[in-house]
Amino acid sequence: METPSFLRARTGSGFNAHGERHHRNVQSGGARAAVFGISDGLVTNVSLILGVAGAHPSGGIVRLSGLAGLVAGAFSMAAGELVSMQAQRELLERELEVERQALEQSPAAERGELVAIYERRGVTPALAKQLAEMMMRDPKTALETHAREELGINPTELGSPIVAALSSFATFALGAVLPLIPWLVSHGNGALVASIVIGAVAAVAVGTLLGVLTGRSPLKAAARQLAVAALAAAVTYGIGRAVGASP
Repeated sequence: METPSFLRARTGSGFNAHGERHHRNVQSGGARAAVFGISDGLVTNVSLILGVAGAHPSGGIVRLSGLAGLVAGAFSMAAGELVSMQAQRELLERELEVERQALEQSPAAERGELVAIYERRGVTPALAKQLAEMMMRDPKTALETHAREELGINPTELGSPIVAALSSFATFALGAVLPLIPWLVSHGNGALVASIVIGAVAAVAVGTLLGVLTGRSPLKAAARQLAVAALAAAVTYGIGRAVGASP
């Protein structure tokens, strides 16, 4: 049974088969994890590398610190996303099960709730009752409708913990490896300057991408990302310079 057009959940991107515009799905967790992953990887490792380099150790120590930060951070981010997304999914599944039981035990009351929701949206009582009857005919449609209308979720798109974890791991590692590249092939002030340049360029690129994806000013987003990365790197570099390295 086809859901009336003004009640459909719009979760794709571009246009559907009927020529209606709908939107990207941004609730699955993968996109969110990817964005935070690459930003965190870049800021974390450029700060770590410059902080260690500020103490003027050997190039091998800076390289080891950067690699350790990359691996530890990527696994930490992935584990955090896996746990948080799994907890979120389980909470949503629990709410869906409560709604499923309510539909089985009190279908008349649930139908009345649906009628009331449609009426609050400006639908006439007669049409609201007709729509509620349509939605309640099929158990699956009824559950999906009540989940969207009452809980604000799409039961077919609860997010994947595995996708979020893998996305977070990969993007954190990508962001973290960029400022480390110079130390893999060089050392000293040359590698330090190259890390700063790569970190700045990457921060601007990440900020610009965020601006484009969110529909905000790419220039402002790039400036904000650059400012955050620069502040973190400057603080840790200053600490490294002040503390120094043990002989």
